[in-house]
Amino acid sequence: MRVSVEVNGQVHERDVEPRTLLSDFIRHELGLTGTKVGCEHGVCGACTVQLDGEPVRSCLMLAVQARARSLRTVEGLADEGALHPLQRAFSEKHALQCGFCTPGFLMSIEAFLRDKPDPGEEEIREALAGNLCRCTGYRAIVEAVESASRELRGD
Repeated sequence: MRVSVEVNGQVHERDVEPRTLLSDFIRHELGLTGTKVGCEHGVCGACTVQLDGEPVRSCLMLAVQARARSLRTVEGLADEGALHPLQRAFSEKHALQCGFCTPGFLMSIEAFLRDKPDPGEEEIREALAGNLCRCTGYRAIVEAVESASRELRGD
């Protein structure tokens, strides 16, 4: 099937098997390897991307479901080479270690902060609940989200 999808502002057209997962399309057809595939059951959140601005698990969607829609991956988070405030905060607050889960966290939290620009710690923890990290212990991730939230608000 022919798939045409806007990814990080650029339209891509490919012929794909109807059963091709969106995560595989992103990684293998487009070469955007920032999107990680962990559990392949939608539990870990590593494959999270934004479809029409909303976080989705790309391992649970087919590429054909993204036809004629807008997709944003972690590669589209930076603005002309300048890191997004979330990316900077994750680095500055040491909110990543191996980095495998980081793209999924960033894509989930970026959308969360658009909807909730001044969240409390409990709201942040609830928003993080859909993404799993085996390395950091989450405290630094919460601090990074708080820091990025302040920067995005201009505080």
